[in-house]
Amino acid sequence: MFPEVLEAVREVQLPLLAALLLLGAAAKAAPQAAGTGVAVLLPERLRRPATLATCLLEAALAVALLTATGLLGEAARVLTAVVFAVSVVLLLVARRRDPEAGCGCFGGLSQAPIGRRTLARASLLAVAAAATVGLAPTGWEVASAPTALHGAVLGAELLLLALLSPELREAAARAATREPCALREVSERRTTRRLHRSEVWRTNAKVMIRSRPEETWRHGCWRFLRYDGLRHGHRVDVVYAVRIGGPGRTGVRAVLVDRESGTVIASFGAVTTLDLQGPPRRLPRPRQAAKRDEAEGRGGAKAGTLAKESPGGSGRGLPDGVRASGPVV
Repeated sequence: MFPEVLEAVREVQLPLLAALLLLGAAAKAAPQAAGTGVAVLLPERLRRPATLATCLLEAALAVALLTATGLLGEAARVLTAVVFAVSVVLLLVARRRDPEAGCGCFGGLSQAPIGRRTLARASLLAVAAAATVGLAPTGWEVASAPTALHGAVLGAELLLLALLSPELREAAARAATREPCALREVSERRTTRRLHRSEVWRTNAKVMIRSRPEETWRHGCWRFLRYDGLRHGHRVDVVYAVRIGGPGRTGVRAVLVDRESGTVIASFGAVTTLDLQGPPRRLPRPRQAAKRDEAEGRGGAKAGTLAKESPGGSGRGLPDGVRASGPVV
């Protein structure tokens, strides 16, 4: 019975290590992962390249653990064990160099200072990788035909890894004490992705001259982006407001402003000086709202004022203290 359990323990390590390596590689691909973990041991200019190189190495090892056989498979398993063993040493050095540095094992998610649990986890994974040397099946073969014994071993090991992973505690703490949207850090790339998926963007795509914004700025729960545009032969500014956080359908508003006169030509949402208590839920579609705003004669004067007070000058933005309360996509 014991030999069977030992064999199951060894075999489970292949798909488990592959999954952990893929997760680590995906997390390290994010830009904010460059300044974490053992990267702090390197000069600033080398941190990002070193993090990306580690990301590629982990992804290659994960694929090899799942699919490689023969001499190539053995080499991948030995190299995986060496990588985890070296990581233990580097984590010790990084901990001594900067006691507040995170391990960077899972990129920006691993921001807690390197402690005994993190070192124990890396050591455990090094031993697990060494135990896979000499096995006949690949990781994919184990994962595609698991037994009850495999499941029991995997469950026990996942529980142990969870106890040794500060990332889970950090995620739980962040969920329990979520920052207000006005204080939340959100990358411009994420904001742009949300903007490009909206109907407001698609509606104004033909008006804009360039696909990159001329300027961007942040106020409270909103990020603003100004684009150059051309409408009926007149230069215009297309100013978008993208909400930080909240449901995807409560995030994008826009105004088109004549560059010479500062007059609002079109708006996707009424403009108000009242603060919203929360993101609106059910609002009309952009084209419907634009027609409604024109009919009601609201929003023009205030939106023109907004467009003249953007950071960077020349009067093309939205001022502090103003909230858009119109249609959202």
